[in-house]
Formats: sequence, C-alpha cells, structure tokens
Amino acid sequence: MHEILTVARKEFRDGLRNRWVLAITVLFALFALGLAYFGAAVSGQVGFTSLDTTIVSLASLAIFVIPLIALLLAYDSLVGEAEMGTLMLLLSYPLSRFQLLTGKFMGHAMVMAFSSVLGFGLAALTIGVLTGEADSLALWKAFGLFILSAVLLGWVFVSLAYLVSALSSEKSRAAGLALIVWFMFVLVFDLALLGVLVATEGGVNETFFPYLLMLNPADVFRMINLAGFEAAEVYTGMAAFTSGQLSNIPLLIVVLLLWSVAPLALASWVFNRRLS
Repeated sequence: MHEILTVARKEFRDGLRNRWVLAITVLFALFALGLAYFGAAVSGQVGFTSLDTTIVSLASLAIFVIPLIALLLAYDSLVGEAEMGTLMLLLSYPLSRFQLLTGKFMGHAMVMAFSSVLGFGLAALTIGVLTGEADSLALWKAFGLFILSAVLLGWVFVSLAYLVSALSSEKSRAAGLALIVWFMFVLVFDLALLGVLVATEGGVNETFFPYLLMLNPADVFRMINLAGFEAAEVYTGMAAFTSGQLSNIPLLIVVLLLWSVAPLALASWVFNRRLS
C-alpha cells in the first residue's frame, strides 16, 4: 500500500506542478457560476435562478465537460511513459505493475476529486452568499450530491483513459481513441438509444429502459441529478423516467462506482499481458 500511495502522491504533485489542478478548479468554478447566472437568458432573465434549474442545467452540460477533461488528463499515463522510456525504469523499482497502475490512477483520481470539490464547492458558496441561502440545507444537499456524482463521473473516465492508454502503442493513437470514447458515451450512445426507441415505436418499456441507461455512465450521472427535480421535465423531457430504478440514487451511485472499477481492472489485465 505504501508503494501505491507514493506513486499517487507523485502523480498528484505533477498535477499541481503542471497547473492541471488549478486549471480544472477554475474551469469548474467559472462553468458553474456562469451557467447559474446566465442559465435563464433564453427566457429573457439574467441572474441566479431556482436551485433545481441550476442543478439540472449544470448536470446537462457537465456531461460534456467532465469526461473530456478526465480523458485528457490521463489518456497518456501509460503509453506516454513508454514513449519517453521511463516506463521500464519505473518497473525496475520494487513496484508491481498493479501497484504502478493503481497508484497512477489514484493520483489522477485525486486531481479530479480535489478540483471538483473545490471548484463546484466555491461556486455553491458564492451562489449561496449572493442569494442569501448560504445556510440553506437544500442548497448544500443538492450541490453535495452533484459534486459527489461529478467526482465519480470523473473517476469513470479516468479509468477509461487508463484502458485507452493500456491498449495503445502510440500517444497519438491514444489521443484519437480517447476522443472516440468521449463521442461514444457522450453523443453516440443517446442517439443510438433514441434510434432504438423510434425503431421499436416505443416498444422498449419503462421496466427495461433504465437498464439501457445504466450502460452509459454519463446517463447514470444525469439521472442522479435529475431525480426529484421538476425542472427535469422542462429542460430534458425525461421526467417520465425519473422514477423506479432511475430515482434510486444509492443504486445509481453504486453503478458509477462499478463503472470506475471495471475499466481499470481491464486496463490492469491488458497492461500485464503486454509486458509479460
């Protein structure tokens, strides 16, 4: 465990030194504040709107930003070390391949978690102060759940980035594959699901539909933050599905945790086979 934590600290310090932590934190804070303030501009209003509108709007747009940042952060973690010639040096230390992979993942996971908590937390505090609701339990409960799910979503795509890196022989290929992963989960999956619904003329019933959504971590993140908000119907048109399994937030959180572990386990298997 000491070896894993040593590698994790090194990766986190690299994130601090390379300004990744600062850049992601500032981006998340500005993203949340800007969306909260200008989110109702289309209706002719400027200013902080209702809490449910803010969270639903944040969740809808964070799906595009968080996965992309996580993939960019970690897509070259293994293949980049191999290209620079430092991977074999690292493996010459009293350090197993599993410990190296797990430590590097934990370091990048800490970067995403620290930046998400600080960036979105500062935005929530600012919104609370400016609206006079800094002591509102509803505000912190909603933002707390949003931040937790944002951290988990970041971990999922960091894990997928490690799988991409383990599968790639060149850094350029890893970058291309990372973009394909982003397109597949963020854009293509929902379009394909919509095509299935149209092709079957709504034959996919409400019992089966939640399980299809759970095949995409971005949709799981969206459902966590849509559950219980009336604004979900207005902004997404998916309120009909925010019931049953889709409103079981503990279950959805467990699904995100599983999504963050499964690609990493597969990356570890590929990493071991390539170097054996």
